[in-house]
Amino acid sequence: MRAIVYEKFGSPDVFDLKEVDKPTPKDDELLVKVYATSVNAIDIVFRSGATMLFGFTKLMAGFRKPKFNILGFDISGEVESIGKNVTKFKKGDLIYGALKTPGGNAEYACIPENNTAIKPVNMTHEEAATVPDTGGTALHGLRDKVTIKEGQRVLIIGASGGVGTFAVQIAKTFTNDVTGVCSTSAINMVKSLGANTVIDYTKEDFTQNGQTYDIIFDAVGRNKISYSKCKNSLTKDGVFVTVDLQSVIFKYMFNKKVKGYLANVDAEKLEYLRNLIEAGKIKSVIDKVYPLSQIAEAHRYYEEGHTKGKIVIRIKD
Repeated sequence: MRAIVYEKFGSPDVFDLKEVDKPTPKDDELLVKVYATSVNAIDIVFRSGATMLFGFTKLMAGFRKPKFNILGFDISGEVESIGKNVTKFKKGDLIYGALKTPGGNAEYACIPENNTAIKPVNMTHEEAATVPDTGGTALHGLRDKVTIKEGQRVLIIGASGGVGTFAVQIAKTFTNDVTGVCSTSAINMVKSLGANTVIDYTKEDFTQNGQTYDIIFDAVGRNKISYSKCKNSLTKDGVFVTVDLQSVIFKYMFNKKVKGYLANVDAEKLEYLRNLIEAGKIKSVIDKVYPLSQIAEAHRYYEEGHTKGKIVIRIKD
């Protein structure tokens, strides 16, 4: 099978398109013919060999050289075969999911049954491949880390990014008062996702406008904004929740108004998202689609930091 392989850490130039052996599923896994995958922040971290989370990312990705030679965590495709303990899926099922270890940048990948769900019927494989990691991350932050409910005022920082586009839509399924923060070029797109108010951060600092929110959700991380800057924009019982676990793990670990996290994307979350998608409450936002052979260009575009929604890698038409 064809796969994008990397054997050392570095820039996107480390990628190479090669023929490799097709993987064999374990007893609890499905072998999937991959139709599409997407680029996530974790792919960039693994490829570059960056040290984050106090070295935990190096433990996952490898220290001197990559532990896994094929990247890609999100997949959408067709079940080719199943392990002997798999009960929920069969050959020919169209599925989507989040791999526990990378391997989605290839024509075939193995995925645990508990990280898989039937693909939403109203999505293409390219659309479905954008959902698992970023949709699951947004859902975990808004539903599981905080108690979001009707009547609360919610603000999404980075509302036009991969996590942010899903966060706006998920928040709207709980409460009708959602504000998005993004750049000028993304305002109309964020409005189309259901945000009641959109703040252009290039023209207005939301921390200085006198408004307060019950939940401020930082969908960007990477130390772009901090709780200390946002705390005066929270209501008395308001919570700042961020995907940047490292920035809060020690400094604010005893502060109940601050929550950082890493999301575990499992079958329950994928089923929950599929129900919202099929009900027409969530849609994917795709910025660009690249063929597998151009994955280096996809990573370069991601690293420019101006992506609206997700970048998709098409494996098979």
